[in-house]
Amino acid sequence: MPIWLIIVLAIVVVLLLVVWGSYNGLVKLNERVEEAWSDITVQLKRRSDLIPNLVETVKGYAKHETEAIKQVSDARAKMMGARSVQETAEADKSFMGALSRIMAISESYPELKADANFRQLTEELTDTEDKIQAARRFYNAGVKDFNTKVKLFPTTLINSMLLHFKAREYYEVDEEEAKKINEAPKVSFSDDKKEEK
Repeated sequence: MPIWLIIVLAIVVVLLLVVWGSYNGLVKLNERVEEAWSDITVQLKRRSDLIPNLVETVKGYAKHETEAIKQVSDARAKMMGARSVQETAEADKSFMGALSRIMAISESYPELKADANFRQLTEELTDTEDKIQAARRFYNAGVKDFNTKVKLFPTTLINSMLLHFKAREYYEVDEEEAKKINEAPKVSFSDDKKEEK
């Protein structure tokens, strides 16, 4: 076999290995991002499923707090209707704000805070929030790896020819809004509301 043919075959084999490795690498990273997104949606659904019970418990003690209760219900509906990463992040921000208002309301109702059902629901919500944060970190790490791989040479050429994957969006939340849930709530009701109690 002539030497030039061996060189040409070696180059073809190396190119095929590069294409094969890049293709499989992109597919694996894409699947990892999809799996991470699925974890986020499972936890968001779990949190959304806890909300009706929380709202009903709060309604039993804080009947005149209809605006805050409505905001939580509206935020839950928005969360359930979100389709993209951006829509989900925006709905999550709205939800966290509404939830922090409900938690602030609970501070002014000692009997609500003492309710076993309310305590259990808030513990489950706290656990779910921790799981959402962990899932978000895992997702964003996967997106970073995927986006980097999509932009690197020669993977970018292989992607443009074979797969057509686009860079993925990060799931970013407003850190200020997230901090509000973990801070001790500051409650101040008007005199009218105090009289209604």
